[in-house]
Amino acid sequence: MSHPLDRAVWTALNTSQAELALGVGPARRLAPEYGLFAAAADATETSLQSLGALVRASGEAALFEPDPPAELPGVVVTPGDPLSQMVAEAPVCPTPDFEVVELGDADAGEMLALATLTRPGPFFRRTHRLGDFVGVRVGGRLAAMAGERLRLPGFTEVSAVCTHPDFRGCGYAAGLMGVVTRAVVDRGETPFLHVYDHNESAIRLYEALGWRRRRAIRVSFLAPA
Repeated sequence: MSHPLDRAVWTALNTSQAELALGVGPARRLAPEYGLFAAAADATETSLQSLGALVRASGEAALFEPDPPAELPGVVVTPGDPLSQMVAEAPVCPTPDFEVVELGDADAGEMLALATLTRPGPFFRRTHRLGDFVGVRVGGRLAAMAGERLRLPGFTEVSAVCTHPDFRGCGYAAGLMGVVTRAVVDRGETPFLHVYDHNESAIRLYEALGWRRRRAIRVSFLAPA
């Protein structure tokens, strides 16, 4: 049997985050206000037909798969840059030397603005509700944040780790990532994440914090034709 993280999106949308999923039968997607994630049960014609219909009905989506389909009926498929999936089985979680604040609905506008500016990955008006988020404020401004995204039994994805350009070099990303990672580990789960291969500085940071590359993942962006 394949590992649950090999098809993390499909597993999450059929287990821990099923209540946030759209679609029936062999295709699912995260509700668009939360994110772009979509997946089919397998590569059969029936599953791919269902996925194509779901994208045509609900709008743009993205696949994070080891081997995503090259074509879908009625859908434009655009390959993205290569990704690595990383896991932290023995993470290093340094104690931040700055005040960490919990983030929620009251901070949603600032969180969306920071993610839009820094582009850590797709972030929408309800992405912050996918899990717990923390941040650091400097002079009242949201300087950096990190949080959780995909959740499946035994695993939680660390995501949206980003720092405003005005506050880089202060150790905020590493500190916040450690807080989120420690919370996942304390629940008895394994943290994982996805990172673009060209983001070498982020990969170096993650490896210094005890993360390792698990496998290559390919992202494909989907849009109704």
